[in-house]
Amino acid sequence: MTRIRMTGTQRRQQLIEIGRALFAERGYEATSIEEIAQRANVSKPVVYEHFGGKEGLYAVVVDREMSRLLEMITSSLSQNRSRVRVERVALALLTYVEEHTDGFRILVRDSSVVAPSGTYSSLLNDAISQVGYLLAGDFSRRGFDPGLATMYAQALVGMVSTTATWWLDERTPSKEVVAAHLVNLCWNGLTNLEADPQLEG
Repeated sequence: MTRIRMTGTQRRQQLIEIGRALFAERGYEATSIEEIAQRANVSKPVVYEHFGGKEGLYAVVVDREMSRLLEMITSSLSQNRSRVRVERVALALLTYVEEHTDGFRILVRDSSVVAPSGTYSSLLNDAISQVGYLLAGDFSRRGFDPGLATMYAQALVGMVSTTATWWLDERTPSKEVVAAHLVNLCWNGLTNLEADPQLEG
């Protein structure tokens, strides 16, 4: 069987994809350079040449997933009125789970192994800061104490991220239904829950 000749860029991308799949399936500790090389049909030194080792490859995978997810969340926060922002954040996270399942598994399982500053929890802290900033403005306009915005942001982001982690394996109901119910609880509170919440945005 002849091996396909790839450019350095193509080979690097192939190794990242294979690494992402293995890290998602088995976790960092249970994945070996040998298996990554075997799946790519290359020798181990090729993997070392591109990434310096398993830790380097893992760091690249985590960094890419963090950037992708942060972009989805940030773009959802930067437009629309308050309720639609909450809808968009919930949908952005659930869409990421749906479309980049391997990446989400890596981020929530053990991304802190080699990248303590690039973990899912640090990404959530960034999201909390952004949501807190937006809520502080909303609170001030409505006569509420803007000093409480960070606590509310923590609660909102925590609720959405915990639900997304549950939905990772559940996948039912659909992401739109899950997002609608999250917004229902966030927006209306338990005393004013709508019987059949729908997304507005």
